[in-house]
Amino acid sequence: MDKKKFKFPTAYTVLLILTVAVGLITQFVPDVIPAKINDVIMAPINGMIGIKDSNTQERILENMQEGKIIQSLDDLKALDHPYIDVWNNGSLAGAIDVAFFILIIGGFLGVITKTGALDAGVAAIVKRMKGKELLLIPILMIIFSLGGTTYGMAEESLAFYALITATMLAVGFDPLVAVATIMLGAGCGTLGSTVNPFAPGVAAASAKSVGINVNQGIMIGIGLFLWIATLAISIFFVMRYANKVRNKREASILSESEWKDVDEAYSHHQEETLTFTKKRKWVLILFGIAFFIMILGVVPWADFGVHIFEPTRFLTGSALGEWSFPELAAWFFIMSLIIGIVYRLSEKDLMDSFIIGAADMVGVALILGISRGISFIMSNSGLDLFILDKASNILNNISGIAFVTLSYCIYLGLSFLIPSSSGLATVSIPIFAPLAKNLNLSPEVMIMIFTAGSGLVNLFTPTSGVVMGGLSIAKVEYGTWLKFVWKLLIFLLIVSVIILSIAMLIF
Repeated sequence: MDKKKFKFPTAYTVLLILTVAVGLITQFVPDVIPAKINDVIMAPINGMIGIKDSNTQERILENMQEGKIIQSLDDLKALDHPYIDVWNNGSLAGAIDVAFFILIIGGFLGVITKTGALDAGVAAIVKRMKGKELLLIPILMIIFSLGGTTYGMAEESLAFYALITATMLAVGFDPLVAVATIMLGAGCGTLGSTVNPFAPGVAAASAKSVGINVNQGIMIGIGLFLWIATLAISIFFVMRYANKVRNKREASILSESEWKDVDEAYSHHQEETLTFTKKRKWVLILFGIAFFIMILGVVPWADFGVHIFEPTRFLTGSALGEWSFPELAAWFFIMSLIIGIVYRLSEKDLMDSFIIGAADMVGVALILGISRGISFIMSNSGLDLFILDKASNILNNISGIAFVTLSYCIYLGLSFLIPSSSGLATVSIPIFAPLAKNLNLSPEVMIMIFTAGSGLVNLFTPTSGVVMGGLSIAKVEYGTWLKFVWKLLIFLLIVSVIILSIAMLIF
């Protein structure tokens, strides 16, 4: 009898195993709050609709600014309820806003698919790129990296996975090429953030809150070197793999079961070549406008001194540049209706195609909640604060290149615990920036160590809804992604540490 070949579990199983594992770890770590059975059971629900206790959040932030990590742990222990819970009063921390946005994006793509414009557009790209298919990869990776370096493109990239996967399959590549193009493109931009307000921007503000002013020019310069170096390496890596698998399914590292899922999900794009009618051209123009406005909506223009979008508040109540996922969801719903009307879909066809498209994204929405729930177990138990305290103690008596290497490695671990770059900056930089300055080291380089470390981890951590969600849309298993990307990650780590070490010696 043939032995059964090991099959890597689905994203849901991986995340649920991690949820239980983190809950068990809290039982054995001293000074943290042990997770109860109900904490583990409710973790995915908290992950979807959890709310932060606003009073506790305020105290934690104050303690972080004063370097009092242990005090924050004590505050958590003194609570008679979890810090993040579905019943707490405070600010929304769960993934429900992102999950709803993903469902609406699914509905939007469902309407686009119904018109046939997407299939016709992909066919037109295939025809135009005949013999030059590889050029799609650097072009798209550079575009996505611009989103990463300017505003930390992350969850927004999930809207592109279905389209890019269909396109890459049509030109002869496999879904891994699509995933790598988006994830590594946007990810290398975020790793080398220049003006990203959600990573170095929040970090600089957190450093200022403890009396340390940083030079933004130095940070932008370091970010540029990180961005260009890691992106160039990643483009070469992806193009080399893409060239191997072009029109050769047997050269792909995807398993047979993955290819079966891919064929079921994307075969409709290859069944027939649809004519590029005038109506379909208008649909694709509106499709492009929808994503262009999305980018205008999320880039924080006011932070760059740009205020020309103030009159756009009439649409959602927030001006372009102030949008978050609720406004984006409303925008794509509106565009779904407009596209349906322009193509003259019947009311039933419009609604049915929207619901079918949204249904295709339900799995991704669930993944976002489950992955966020893992982070919340860590927050409620104080495990993240405990590790932050131990990490800061380790760095206390070292300096120079050793400091860069060790702090980078520490941020790899912290980023796994706290996948949100802005959240990690808020709780860690008030500790690490003064520590660097006390050792006569550059706080600017310290901030870029955080930026590069968290950026690298968010290319593969299963606690990131973007990683697991993007893989789910492209029908690629998490184990396959790790098999594909691990060598590149090591290389990016080495290059990043070298650049940061040189920067530390200079500044």
